[in-house]
Amino acid sequence: MPDCSPNYDSEIEEGQNKRSIKCKFCSSVILTPVTASFTSIEYKLPLIKQTKDHGANPETESMSSFWAVKDIYTFYNVGFSNTVGNTKYLTCADCEAGPIGYHDIPSKISYVALCRVAHG
Repeated sequence: MPDCSPNYDSEIEEGQNKRSIKCKFCSSVILTPVTASFTSIEYKLPLIKQTKDHGANPETESMSSFWAVKDIYTFYNVGFSNTVGNTKYLTCADCEAGPIGYHDIPSKISYVALCRVAHG
């Protein structure tokens, strides 16, 4: 599975994020400690850097390790893309890097990919 290679066990305490979750590019805080729950689900996120020839069919990366956030108001600095089907992609609100995860509109749960953010 082409998911994150680092072991994130040290970031999880009692099923939640032990430390702050930050943008990998600008270090803005996205979530504070103990505000998200670890979940393992399969999802294909678009690559952060796309080649121009993919147009409406972006290249994706399969991921399975996410922080689940039940209330969008829990986020400190997160932006939402336009709606694509039942999904809105999450970006850093400060530098607009992303997608760092996605928001599932029907369930109202947001998922932040562990390997698309920094911890600490």
